[in-house]
Amino acid sequence: MDKKVMFSVAGSGKTTYILNQLNLERRALLITYTNSNLFNLQKGVLRKFGHFPQNIKVYTYFNFLYQFCYRPFLSYAMKAKGINWKPNPNLYAKNDARYVDDYQRLYSNRIAKLLDERVVLERIKQRLVKYFDVLYIDEVQDFAGHDFNFLKQLAGAPVQMLFVGDFYQHTFDTSRDGIVNKSLHDDYAKYQAQFKSMGMEPDLTTLIKSHRCSPAVCDFITAQIGIQIDSNRTDLKTVTIITDPVAALALFEDPQVVKLFFQEHYKYNCYSRNWGDCKGEDKYNDVCVVLNGKSWDHLQGSKLAELPAQTRNKLYVACSRAKGNLTLVSDQLYKSFKQLA
Repeated sequence: MDKKVMFSVAGSGKTTYILNQLNLERRALLITYTNSNLFNLQKGVLRKFGHFPQNIKVYTYFNFLYQFCYRPFLSYAMKAKGINWKPNPNLYAKNDARYVDDYQRLYSNRIAKLLDERVVLERIKQRLVKYFDVLYIDEVQDFAGHDFNFLKQLAGAPVQMLFVGDFYQHTFDTSRDGIVNKSLHDDYAKYQAQFKSMGMEPDLTTLIKSHRCSPAVCDFITAQIGIQIDSNRTDLKTVTIITDPVAALALFEDPQVVKLFFQEHYKYNCYSRNWGDCKGEDKYNDVCVVLNGKSWDHLQGSKLAELPAQTRNKLYVACSRAKGNLTLVSDQLYKSFKQLA
């Protein structure tokens, strides 16, 4: 049974690769983490076939957990309905109280653990085999906590599988629960070894070049952020660092250039997003990345690669949104535009 995990770079076409594998014969299940990528997959399926074929199903990960895995096997006995996205505040809760809140909602970070504790994983794998021939998981780098352990179990199902993700675009975790898989993303080589232990064949070459980013942007990410990325393109674009307040103001007021902030982008009256929130988006041409104080200092010292892993990864996501030119500016130049309330 063909089981493969592809490690990609930003803009390399991982979603397109998955869509190209789909046909009208094989029953395919597509799972992704973020809503933005769910939309991309759904839009891609409609564009490819002109309609949504009955043999293709697309879920966000937690909808899959709840609808496909929990409801058929445990909903009658537990009576839980809906999901509580906050962790259980009672660390010492026992029995059902470990998994269900006072309003009969499942704690999201323990649904996968619940399925294991109630011994339904084998039945879930049987159900997967019954309804699907191939499983695709996009954004696999965001699986964490009990969810990664669940993924290990799911990998044993006798269906074809393809997992795709970019290790350095790990900016959010599907869930956290204490020390469970806490160090999972600390080391790239060890992370790859986890998939080998599942019987997944790593592919480090197919999606190694970016179609989205120009050589200039890729060179900046590689040299300054310390994340290796190459470009499939040869056109000339620019990476510019702006310190002039007049030039910064013109950029701020330009409705064609998205401003990507470290956080609280909604407090600025301009076309904007946060670094991490734009992951999975492929609609920007020229991009302005607004650096917070710590990141700006690291840029000045050519030490962006030494930022904390999550911050560095979010900066990588932000910079790699650029199809055209990339500009970097300090948030101090936009401080006067920030709304306090």
